[in-house]
Amino acid sequence: MGAPHILKGLEEEIASINRALVANLDTHVPFISQVGRHILLSGGKRIRPLLFVLAARLCGCRSNNLADFSTIFEYLHAATLLHDDVVDAATTRRGMSTANTIWGNQAVILVGDFLLAKALSLAVTTERLKVLKVLAHTTTMMAEGEILQLLHAGNLNLTEEQYLEVVTRKTAVLMAAACRIGAILGSAPVAQEEALARFGENLGIAFQVVDDILDFTGDERELGKPVANDLKEGRITLPVIHALANAAPADRERLAALAREMEPEAGPELQAILRRAGSLDYARSRARDFTRAAQNDLADFPPSREKDIFLAITAELLERTH
Repeated sequence: MGAPHILKGLEEEIASINRALVANLDTHVPFISQVGRHILLSGGKRIRPLLFVLAARLCGCRSNNLADFSTIFEYLHAATLLHDDVVDAATTRRGMSTANTIWGNQAVILVGDFLLAKALSLAVTTERLKVLKVLAHTTTMMAEGEILQLLHAGNLNLTEEQYLEVVTRKTAVLMAAACRIGAILGSAPVAQEEALARFGENLGIAFQVVDDILDFTGDERELGKPVANDLKEGRITLPVIHALANAAPADRERLAALAREMEPEAGPELQAILRRAGSLDYARSRARDFTRAAQNDLADFPPSREKDIFLAITAELLERTH
């Protein structure tokens, strides 16, 4: 999250995750490691593997393999980023050149496939059929989310409900799976497993809504990508959906024109339109709704370090700057 204080107390966990990410990239084809390291070690907050580790510990799991298992979620996430960048013809991510601009689309798609396969082979080592079932369902939903996003590209009639469906499938299901599988490895009761899965889903939706706000309000150097990049790439996000329905007619017309063809210098104008329509405030209120829902999902868990960290992550989510 944007310079989050809470992650400063998790350096040991993050260091273990980073070591496992590199160790599990070992392969007979050094090129795969090279591309994998580029996407995995160029930044990222390790939110998904951390959610898994914390959920497992919250449910009493003390396995020594948690860092290794946690890489499942970062490899799946990295695979989707590699594929996303090819689909979007993106040139920068986290302030660096994307892998596809360095090595080409074909190689990057295949390395994304390798990371997906690696995640599933690591899942097998948990020796839990339920874990595999959750991951199979999750990867299916993520693929559906990617396809839905592609089908909705440039759709100015996109509804909030349709937007949330894409966000849930593309982003939230992986966070939900990380929390659910942590609970499964901790042999948690079904009620706690479901509560943690809901927590991950609500957190994931809030995370993406904040991301979509920052696309219009963030600093390009902090974001590591151009401002209003989503709109330029045809993604109609919550602030735009709200503004298209609520802005004054002239603003709505101008916004629709920018959505069809984003002008490089139109960032400040676009931001002004969204502010006048109250669309940034509306999106923030929806992010708060999902954040509160995530916090409520933890209500029945007894006090613990892990629960405190989860609550702190949800609180700091809304303060992100990149």
